Amino acid sequence: MTEPLWHIAHTYELTPTARDGIRTFLDTAFEGDFSDDDWDHTLGGIHAYARESGSLLAHGSVVQRRVIHAHRSYRIGYVEGVAVRADRRREGLGGRVMAALERVIDGAYTFGALSASATGAGLYATRGWQVWQGRIGVQGLSRVELLPDEEGSTYVRAAGSRPLPSPSRMLIFDWRDGDVL
Repeated sequence: MTEPLWHIAHTYELTPTARDGIRTFLDTAFEGDFSDDDWDHTLGGIHAYARESGSLLAHGSVVQRRVIHAHRSYRIGYVEGVAVRADRRREGLGGRVMAALERVIDGAYTFGALSASATGAGLYATRGWQVWQGRIGVQGLSRVELLPDEEGSTYVRAAGSRPLPSPSRMLIFDWRDGDVL
């Protein structure tokens, strides 16, 4: 087995063929539970992915989101579309994708956030991501809407030496179509 070829690229740098390949990969990796909105959320930021013999093995991206906390707006790096091909899991590929995305977060954002599935939570926890212990909301059209179903599955990570906000106050995410988190 050869060492995978690693790529880091902004969405605008991906060719249409590369974008289509990543979308197909994510559709397969998420077993058909990857919507058009999920795909839209994955675009517009930095992608880290691995290929071997022309085939995608792993992918993740980090995109900018706005979060309000204690009457302050933060620019954060939000992780999306993290997946590893089923036959290549438990080889450290997910960790290498996350390491690349964490470098982006450390260099460009106040902190990182992501929404973890039960199967992905272990990867994030071992890398120092923490479950957000406070309330979570979204800025709706006319008011802040609480997201109690997201509590317990939303993880945060300090960027560089910057501290995380206090969980004594709610994180209010920007609105987007589909799953907010």
